[in-house]
Amino acid sequence: MDNRQAKALIRTERLALRDAINAEVRIEASLAMADHAGDAITFDPGAIISGFFPIRSEVDVRPLMGKLKARGARLCLPVVIDRETIVFRALLPGAELVSTGFGTRGPGPEAEVLDPEIMLMPLAAFDARGNRIGYGAGHYDRAIARLRAKGANPVLIGVAFDCQEVPEVPFEPHDVGLDAILTESGLRNLSI
Repeated sequence: MDNRQAKALIRTERLALRDAINAEVRIEASLAMADHAGDAITFDPGAIISGFFPIRSEVDVRPLMGKLKARGARLCLPVVIDRETIVFRALLPGAELVSTGFGTRGPGPEAEVLDPEIMLMPLAAFDARGNRIGYGAGHYDRAIARLRAKGANPVLIGVAFDCQEVPEVPFEPHDVGLDAILTESGLRNLSI
């Protein structure tokens, strides 16, 4: 089995475990994550932080995003532009949200495109070293590469439930590792 096949198998297994979490338990875990990380993530006022609105059985980071905004963060959300590209649009109070791809909603094309300094990233699976498996489309890998090509070095925080951790994620040259991992058990800083 090659790395791509191994990742697909891990992705399927871990997403099935995530899907099996009771909705009330997911809400409680999401609130615990906001408590763990709301004050622990360090940034200067005005820092741009990308979050995401949950789809399917993902962690709901909206409570955490609210805490970060209250501390002075500028928030943005990923928006799928095409099969290869996501951009991050400013999330402003009262702004209309539109369909943004993959069943998500977010700011429309009139919203300012921002370059996040901190990225909260949904995961399918992760390991203790910060290797991650996303959903397989590579959107975040390419977005991070574009930011780095501009000279930016965003802090990457993977967000998942404890059940999504695996002993080892197969690593490939194009893979981008995480700086921290946030689960219901706490925030683990790996390189920040």
